[in-house]
Amino acid sequence: MSKVEFKNIIFDLGGVLLNLDVSKTHEAFSKLSGIKTVEIYNMLAESSLFLDYEKGLLSDSDFRNEVSRALSIHCSDEIFDNAWNAMLGDLPKPRINLLYALKKEYPVFLLSNTNNIHLTNFSEKAKKINNGSPLDDCFTKAYYSHLLKMRKPDAEIFEHVLSQHNLDPQQTIFLDDNLFNLEGANKLGIKTFHVQHPDMIFTLFV
Repeated sequence: MSKVEFKNIIFDLGGVLLNLDVSKTHEAFSKLSGIKTVEIYNMLAESSLFLDYEKGLLSDSDFRNEVSRALSIHCSDEIFDNAWNAMLGDLPKPRINLLYALKKEYPVFLLSNTNNIHLTNFSEKAKKINNGSPLDDCFTKAYYSHLLKMRKPDAEIFEHVLSQHNLDPQQTIFLDDNLFNLEGANKLGIKTFHVQHPDMIFTLFV
């Protein structure tokens, strides 16, 4: 896709900029609970807890309590958070550098379905490789689902970002690893790019 086809860029975070492996959290909870990993996956996939937490409808303590109850886990908040954060990988410096380079040419935004425990974790990771600066500095503006009380792929969250910056959807490209999120953006006329591996972003912009 040529650069002339868009004037604004919206990035997802996990699986696009931040390396992500959800199975590691399933494995961590399996060790804490004694429940098989596949059962952990099924139990969590069928629960609304994660969607509610990503929409800011649950506090950190409520989320911990509900998941711990569902999995019969008894542990400290720190141990729980370590298991929950196990899915979050590193944020390679070249991707940070790419964001800063793009920001010089375009309005660059972050739109992430996330939660407070994860935000705390990846914010600290970003500071360590970003010379102490917060992740938000890499973007014109960063948007997080739990703070907005809405999440992808719902139209309202895309409409919010577009309206806040008066963005023309047909001049905006959205990058995500989740096809459902891309479909949500497409319905509003936003151009999309399916990131099947994080390093694909370099083929688009470099």
